[in-house]
Amino acid sequence: MATDQFLAYDYPVLGAFWTVMWIFLWVLWVVLLFRVIADVFRDHDLSGWAKAAWLLFVLVVPFLGVLVYVIARGRDMGKRELRHARQQQEAFDAHIRETVGSGTPGGGVDDLARLSELKSRGELTDQEFQQAKEKLLH
Repeated sequence: MATDQFLAYDYPVLGAFWTVMWIFLWVLWVVLLFRVIADVFRDHDLSGWAKAAWLLFVLVVPFLGVLVYVIARGRDMGKRELRHARQQQEAFDAHIRETVGSGTPGGGVDDLARLSELKSRGELTDQEFQQAKEKLLH
């Protein structure tokens, strides 16, 4: 047989190591590129023209653009990301408070007390009271 066969053990361990290293660095590069692009759009201090210039620089000359961006503006990237995360958490908390109700502890108890008072005054029938109570509790 004159055909060459390539087997798995023909690939040296050091070659596999370098392949894994290059894949890791490539993934790290892509993540860094997207973080820089997200940071450009997240920064409210930059004008529209400055954002366009940074984006163009990062897309046209990616390695140099990202390197220059991280050197020039990298110090505040973490601060901007932390501020963005806090704003998202506050918005989520506000949404939860709005969805749940008044946001005050015992708000459901107050509503049940009002329903009970309406029932005792005769403004609600037993069936209406039960329906409203189930709606509050579920």
